[in-house]
Amino acid sequence: MFFDGYGYHGTSFEQTYRCYPASFIEKPQLETGDKIIMPPSALDRLASLHIDYPMLFELRNDVTERLSHCGVLEFIAEEGMIYMPYWMMENMLLQEGDVVRVKNVTLPKGTYVKLQPHTKDFLDISNPKAILETTLRNFSCLTTGDSIMVAYNNKKYYIDIIETKPSNAISIIETDCEVDFAPPLDYKEPEKPVPSLPTGKAPVQDEEPPAEAEPKFNPFTGAGRRLDGKPSMQQAPLSWTSISKDKQVDTRTVTGQPSSGSTSRNASRQSEGKLVFGGNASRTPKETKKEGEKDGKQEQTKEKEEAKFQPFGGKKYSLRG
Repeated sequence: MFFDGYGYHGTSFEQTYRCYPASFIEKPQLETGDKIIMPPSALDRLASLHIDYPMLFELRNDVTERLSHCGVLEFIAEEGMIYMPYWMMENMLLQEGDVVRVKNVTLPKGTYVKLQPHTKDFLDISNPKAILETTLRNFSCLTTGDSIMVAYNNKKYYIDIIETKPSNAISIIETDCEVDFAPPLDYKEPEKPVPSLPTGKAPVQDEEPPAEAEPKFNPFTGAGRRLDGKPSMQQAPLSWTSISKDKQVDTRTVTGQPSSGSTSRNASRQSEGKLVFGGNASRTPKETKKEGEKDGKQEQTKEKEEAKFQPFGGKKYSLRG
């Protein structure tokens, strides 16, 4: 059955047209939505079929087998022609004057849609949710795989439709739809810095500082001092190391009698004034007598000095005056 000689037949609307961008009829507002402009004959055919509103259509490119969906804005196009947004022609790989098949369809209301911006610039908008809600008011339906265009602040942002529910094509007219965002296509996760080691060299280990040499303990060192401030006549005590060395030098034979070499060494040590343990047996009576006289003289000088020093030798005073 034909409708007034325009080539319409059957119980549904399906017709082929040559498509042209909206700029051909000076309708720039078409670029902000997904609606097309059809000829008046299409309106007459749709009215006779009693199609449910809003009118939704399926657009198909038979050459590339690309599919999309749209609504209709006006019926003022020339016969055999339709005008559509340029971004829709890009999605369907259509050129000016290419043939496209238009068919009326009924789409379920959408409950979920997932979007993915092409660039990170869209996330820099102060309120992208409000901009997206305002833009989608001009759309009738969304199709999985399409790329819609959002115009804001004299700049165009392209967004891919990754997923729609409950079907691959949904109607977004008078419906509450959950929207989710995927990371932008040009988004890159920041790389973690890897510590680089110098090539050909092993990691340098912390060198421990050399331990400082501990000072040796020398007991019984120092000099004696008198309480009256006078210089002491005694010699400084010998250090423990010198005594231990002298002990090691004074060795005897197994029988316990000193040899002739040891006696000569003892005599040389005595002349140097060193203290030798067990060396009195090898001394001569003359040497012992001289030492006794020296000791007696030293004792006499000590007694004279002690006699001179008289502590508590002050005068006595009475408190009565």
